[in-house]
Amino acid sequence: MRIEDYAVLGDCQTAALVGRDGSVDWLCLPHFDSASCFAALLGDASHGTWRIAPVGDVHTTTRRYVEGTLVLETDMETADGAIRITDFLPPRGDGALASQLMRIVEGLRGEVPVRMDFALRPDYATIVPWVEAAPDGLTALAGPDGFRLSTTLPLELDVGGAHAELVVSAQERHRAVLTWHRSYERAPVIEDADSALARTIAWWRAWTGRCTYEGAYRDEVLRSLVVLKAMTLEATGALVAAPTTSLPEDLGGSRNWDYRYCWLRDSVLVLEALLDAGYTDEAAGFRDFLLRVGTGDPAKIQIMYGIRGERRLTEFELPELPGYEGSQPVRIGNAASEQFQLDVFGEAFAVAAIGIDLTGEIERDLWPRWCAIVEHVAGVWQQPDDGIWESRGPRRHYTYSKVMAWVVFDRAVSLAERFGLEAPLERWRATRDEIHQEVCDKGWDPDRRTFTQYYGSRALDASILNIPLVGFLPGDDPRVTATIDAVRDELGRDGFVSRYSTAQTDDGLDGDEGQFLACSFWLAAALAHNDRVAEARALFERLAGLANDLGLLAEEYDVARGRQVGNFPQAFSHLTLIVAARAISDAEARTTTAGDGHPPAVAAATPALRE
Repeated sequence: MRIEDYAVLGDCQTAALVGRDGSVDWLCLPHFDSASCFAALLGDASHGTWRIAPVGDVHTTTRRYVEGTLVLETDMETADGAIRITDFLPPRGDGALASQLMRIVEGLRGEVPVRMDFALRPDYATIVPWVEAAPDGLTALAGPDGFRLSTTLPLELDVGGAHAELVVSAQERHRAVLTWHRSYERAPVIEDADSALARTIAWWRAWTGRCTYEGAYRDEVLRSLVVLKAMTLEATGALVAAPTTSLPEDLGGSRNWDYRYCWLRDSVLVLEALLDAGYTDEAAGFRDFLLRVGTGDPAKIQIMYGIRGERRLTEFELPELPGYEGSQPVRIGNAASEQFQLDVFGEAFAVAAIGIDLTGEIERDLWPRWCAIVEHVAGVWQQPDDGIWESRGPRRHYTYSKVMAWVVFDRAVSLAERFGLEAPLERWRATRDEIHQEVCDKGWDPDRRTFTQYYGSRALDASILNIPLVGFLPGDDPRVTATIDAVRDELGRDGFVSRYSTAQTDDGLDGDEGQFLACSFWLAAALAHNDRVAEARALFERLAGLANDLGLLAEEYDVARGRQVGNFPQAFSHLTLIVAARAISDAEARTTTAGDGHPPAVAAATPALRE
């Protein structure tokens, strides 16, 4: 299936991808970064899948999330009648509950022949487990992993799994629950599926009910917030960039990466989106994660970590998996954890400042840690780095990296002045101004009238669209206007934006890539800051229209093929959707205030996402 044919389920500890055809083709238990037990997404059914679907032709399939939740309902119509499959991962809370994937099959109309195929393939499809019958289903063991399938379906065991066939009549209801446990411990008690469903719906609705965002495109923003929450590990506060690995940026190519880790940049930007929507608990959780991984030496801060704070994310390849549509290699781990990316410090400071603005308070005992980071950046900002896009080419003086170094000093000076904190303000102000002048001198191409990817280059980079977003220059500055137009003209394709030109930039990689959705949302936000609100809205609505029927976005969009590509769903795409929506709301508020002198009314929410 296409990447966008999948739905995501999540319990804030792991995630599953469920296809439109009723197949669970990706699941890692018990956590996001665990080895998969279903990996058909990166191969075929022989690599692990769990499919429930009518036998024979399905005439129509419709699906939706239960309002305000991540509980998936899929209705399948056949010549014999219709069934509904309800899929969800119940929240585990403090860990007392087991890892559970629950599936409920019910008849809606007629009598529908249904088949279930259940093929466990643990450890990235390298193991066929030992399966034994149990009174209510089966058990399966594979090294350290134990699985139990409890179901009312009539199972017949296969090698490494089972299948079932039955006729489902109207009002008839069956459940199937997969749980994981350590193979050397007793299998957990199975929770009643209907009780778990009610609990899951109530949990999600309580969370979405706390959303304070009332601006433009509220439905799209709320769906994105739910996705981001689902990809946040509840126990540590870390956010995964995506719950998948090796979904290709270029179909059939080698740009395939493992995104099941916590990028500090992604996480602090998600934190900003959550804070703006009223979710302060998540902000506190990630702050604590930062304090744990930051250690006592800012020089040792990495751009990314494991979801529990692990520092070593050794990258290796899995030749056993053929890859999505033959896209090889399939990678586990990520060598980018060893890179130096200067911009990370700026993003962390920007979000810290937002959190302090919202609360009106600063934790003074943490100020020495922030000062240590400022002093570290003071010593390294003049060095070349690997850049925001994790280039595997040479290090350069990337313009965006320098802009974000400016953010460090700009926010640090502002916080020290506001709260009367001890700091070498004169030196910090001088460094802030020095960085600003250098970027305007060396990052600006006066002939083409645009900021460039790195000093001395003629290449462009979509990251420079953030210049007005972070306040480096005003949104209506002529240099901002010219840069927006240059990026759109040179990096745009059918109105969408690439990160950079792979033909002009030596990133150390082969092949091309799709148009980067986060960059396109940045363009919409920059247009809004530039007071070109109609253009911003038009682009935003085109981008939102690329989401699948459930409102989910991958990393990129392949214009030529008309398909989503890259890991899915992608946190960066969803958080920049939120950034763009808020920028449009703020721009419309400025326009309204300037037009009549009165405060603006709250922007009306757009119609609900199509189901």
